[in-house]
Amino acid sequence: MRRTHGRVIYVDALEDFDHRLASGALSLSGWRLRALDLTERGVSLRSVDVAGALFLGCVLRPEDEESIRARGAVVFPAVPESPVDTYRTALYTPQELYDHTDYARSMDARVYAWSQSASSRDGALAQSLHDHSIGLALEAWVQPREMIGVMGGHDAARDTRGYADGARLGRMLSQTHTVASGGGPGAMEAVNLGGYLARHGEDALEEALSILRRAAGFVPHIDAWVRAAFSVRELFPDGEDSLGIPTWHYGHEPSNPFASAIAKYFRNAQREAILLEICRAGIVFLPGAAGTVQEIFQDACENYYADESSTAPMVLVGREYWTERYPAWPLLKALARGRAMESRVHLVDSVHDAAALIIHQP
Repeated sequence: MRRTHGRVIYVDALEDFDHRLASGALSLSGWRLRALDLTERGVSLRSVDVAGALFLGCVLRPEDEESIRARGAVVFPAVPESPVDTYRTALYTPQELYDHTDYARSMDARVYAWSQSASSRDGALAQSLHDHSIGLALEAWVQPREMIGVMGGHDAARDTRGYADGARLGRMLSQTHTVASGGGPGAMEAVNLGGYLARHGEDALEEALSILRRAAGFVPHIDAWVRAAFSVRELFPDGEDSLGIPTWHYGHEPSNPFASAIAKYFRNAQREAILLEICRAGIVFLPGAAGTVQEIFQDACENYYADESSTAPMVLVGREYWTERYPAWPLLKALARGRAMESRVHLVDSVHDAAALIIHQP
């Protein structure tokens, strides 16, 4: 895939590289070449001006690497001992993260374990480069879609009404939008489950919930929790797209397997900001605790300073929950008063009300 950002050109496939040169390109200035095997392209590299080009994780013959460095290119090699592809060009899939039936041996768990011990400069560099690459892949995945975000607590067990409500919300919203969540368990998983079953009826959702209740939480047995999710996927193999944006910062909480695309980051702050940014159709906030409260006011801050054309809906679900247990609503309403965001913040009693607001918004 080749994408252009101003004068920056991302080249992620040899076909793109060959096509550009065959079309007469004489300079690679501004090119970002990622994870390409260029061992058979030495003649081509010597025929063009490479000053200002950036080679990220490309495979080069030693003499070719020496040549392009000498002529002004910047070469970032693969970072040694990193368990992740720091220059990957696509988001993760559930099958990729759960590549072993024993969770402790899965990619998801291996990367988390490495992240906890990677204190070297090389480790920090690998994580930063990885997150940059994930950001580019996420931008491409989101671009043709209208995203709606749903946030809520990670501890909503699969056998609770809150989880079932989250799944129904995800299914309703997915009729008109692509849903995005924080990608973890609890309410986040419920939303992605609803998105996955968007083209199925209530009976299919009830059957899925029945299977999932057998492993209601990921503690103490992550393996059983994961197996139940993949059992649902196998029963309904034609799931719809949804997005999860989890983080290895909270790696003790596994990524949920119902998001079709998973943008997993190392840096939690970067991940949270991006989740808010891409959900142009707004955010629905299900009951949650400290993390969800933080996300409410992080979103509120963006809306508070935005002009009218840039504000996005904020919908809090649970009138008693958000006015009495965690009274975020009174403060949010006070912040919104007199601002462009005032008509865009809502408090509703049910997920059906929340879905109706989003689906029928002007």
